[in-house]
Amino acid sequence: MEGQLAETLPAAETLEAEKASLLRQPKAVWATALAAVFAFMGIGLVDPILPAIAKNLDASPSQVSLLFTSYFLVTAVAMLITGFVSSRIGGKRTLLIGLAIIVVFASLSGTSLSVGELIGFRAGWGLGNALFVATALAVIVGVASGGAGTAIILYEAALGLGISLGPLLGALLGGWQWRAPFFGTAVLMAAAFIALVALLPKTPLPERKVRLRDPLLALGHKGLRTTAASGLFYNYGFFTVLAFTPFILGMDAYGIGGVFFGWGVAVAVFSVFVAPVLQNRFGATRVLTGTLAVLMLDLVGLGVAAGHSVPAVVVLVVVSGALLGINNTIYTELAMGVSDSPRPVASAGYNFVRWMGGALAPFAAAQLGEHFGPQVPFFAGAAAMVVAIGIAFSGRRYLTAHEPHVV
Repeated sequence: MEGQLAETLPAAETLEAEKASLLRQPKAVWATALAAVFAFMGIGLVDPILPAIAKNLDASPSQVSLLFTSYFLVTAVAMLITGFVSSRIGGKRTLLIGLAIIVVFASLSGTSLSVGELIGFRAGWGLGNALFVATALAVIVGVASGGAGTAIILYEAALGLGISLGPLLGALLGGWQWRAPFFGTAVLMAAAFIALVALLPKTPLPERKVRLRDPLLALGHKGLRTTAASGLFYNYGFFTVLAFTPFILGMDAYGIGGVFFGWGVAVAVFSVFVAPVLQNRFGATRVLTGTLAVLMLDLVGLGVAAGHSVPAVVVLVVVSGALLGINNTIYTELAMGVSDSPRPVASAGYNFVRWMGGALAPFAAAQLGEHFGPQVPFFAGAAAMVVAIGIAFSGRRYLTAHEPHVV
């Protein structure tokens, strides 16, 4: 009935109603979103301390970059089981199990005596991250008022806030001791665990249990497959910036943390406030390809500036955050609505593919930087944007037909 009423409203009134409902959410939504902020902090947490980890554990940049690779590789593969698990034990239990795993492996990361141990513990952290992140989006969509569009904006706001606060926490604690950010994250995730136990009601089981092969079958839809494949190359550029730039800034933990805090704020602001406006004005597909093209130019600029001008690198990193914020929202909305698969299944299939870009980029960028110079990783990232644009353009018929409603 509520959906029928929304369809009868004029487009402008519907948009205003969604905006008005954005902040009027149940406590369970805010508790889940806050826990998501803490979970996403784990992505950028290690950025400010990468040089310190390399120094203290006698590791090369490419070895340290495996902290991202192990984390995202396990996250990507584990996405295939998230729906299978949550459809059998419920969303709340899946969230709590994910948080508990993160608490354990974040704590163990802080005790690492070698880079190999730290890489292994980050892999375990990635398992908890997959269980939590994939389920959090489905829970927020299910519990939030104002429709799926509002829920996705809330989710992207949590992502942007977490990505911006992660480097800040990493800098504040890492400037004191490189192990401290890991223990700090464990404490935050434990607090999130308690909040969800108290505030999130038991989530009902879906009528249909998700099979292990369902996310892969969902990728048979050309629209979702196009979104995921383009997202893979997009994420390659995303994590080239996030994982490789700290090694060329020549700053301490506080300096690196400050740069990526600014980057993360740009991600958050543009994902929540700018992306919906652009999408409503031009359509998701046009905004996606246009922003990818500008991001390609930004990466070329980073390649030119790398090793020559730290101020230029800083400015271009922050600008990239704005572009990444826009595309994060667009990709997520397309993945959730472009196919007929249930949202959790479509999300799992999409994230399985796109996180592979996050797993590949840090190690590949570090290897390219070590062997060919600091400019080459960014040029490779720019080339990945060209591929992402080509994939999106070739599948534009499927994306445009199912893209989120434009008002």
